[in-house]
Amino acid sequence: MNDSSCVFEIICNTLQQSGNALSVKELCATAGVSRSGYYAWLKAAPKRELQEQKDRADFERILAAYRLHGYAKGAKGICMALLHMTPPVVMNLKKIRRLMDKFQLSCPHRGPNPYKRMARALKTSHVAENLLKREFDCYGPRMVLLTDITYLPYNGTFAYLSTVLDAFTRQLLSYVLSESLEVDFVLETVSQLVKNQGLSLHAETIVHSDQGCHYTSYRFIRILSDKKLRQSMSRRGNCWDNAPQESFFGHMKDHIRAKLAQCVTFSEVQFIIDDYMEYYNNRRYQWQLAKLAPNEFYHFITTGEYPLDISNVPALPVIARKPEELGAGAGPSPHRESPKQIEYHGIGGCVSKNRDTL
Repeated sequence: MNDSSCVFEIICNTLQQSGNALSVKELCATAGVSRSGYYAWLKAAPKRELQEQKDRADFERILAAYRLHGYAKGAKGICMALLHMTPPVVMNLKKIRRLMDKFQLSCPHRGPNPYKRMARALKTSHVAENLLKREFDCYGPRMVLLTDITYLPYNGTFAYLSTVLDAFTRQLLSYVLSESLEVDFVLETVSQLVKNQGLSLHAETIVHSDQGCHYTSYRFIRILSDKKLRQSMSRRGNCWDNAPQESFFGHMKDHIRAKLAQCVTFSEVQFIIDDYMEYYNNRRYQWQLAKLAPNEFYHFITTGEYPLDISNVPALPVIARKPEELGAGAGPSPHRESPKQIEYHGIGGCVSKNRDTL
């Protein structure tokens, strides 16, 4: 509602009061608005009421999408959830954001990660080359696998989550939750990956991580070698070299933070993680994945079958590089870029973006 509408509504309410002695002319003059504008506003009342009813009906659809699967969403998430409803609901982002503002529906915002420090035990001097160089989406599925560890606070202590993420499809391929930071749960994540995804992995597949103590440990290097997987590492202290994995953890924590706060036992945390991983892979729709969930996107790019019944079916993403090119030109990493110079390589090719848009 704009300022003039607010003034006209006040004038209307004042005129309806029993003790009012002022005329329309006097009230409009006092408020600094025209009588013609006031009468035009009155005449448009039925139209405004009809628009209000439409807004409320559309907001009910938005609210249903917002609550779908039990996880809150932003405007883009709502837009994609509406498309996955039966029948699909097409609503543009501008309208969704307008109605979210109008009815004060807010989405979760990612906060900073306060848990940066890792245990120093098991650390070696081994640091692998950065074979990836932020070309996250250039090589197709099962070529670039990102891995990391995050801390999950609950009941005055922590659980520790190790994951492996496909950089192209954004699928969560394996994960292990642990009560301790011993290196074993990181090794189990790799074993689980090979057990579940081994047939789809390639000779050129790399596992990319930061330089944390788990990934420089002898046992981790040995298991990658045994499983015929190549190792790649980010530059020291440069989280942008593993951006999709960091982004996954950030969004996950936004969704489960309130639930973790209510956990008392480790098994309760495990249940929440299992539930979120199933939701993420199958119903966490992503704009850059042709508005599909990761598993849906993988099916789309491997079969060419788009699962949504919509008129504007997106084109299949272009795989910009050949598998044998991955790491072929590896050498000393360039100097650290300034924030405005970082390259991010998106689905369908390599494009430059400001780091603030990752």
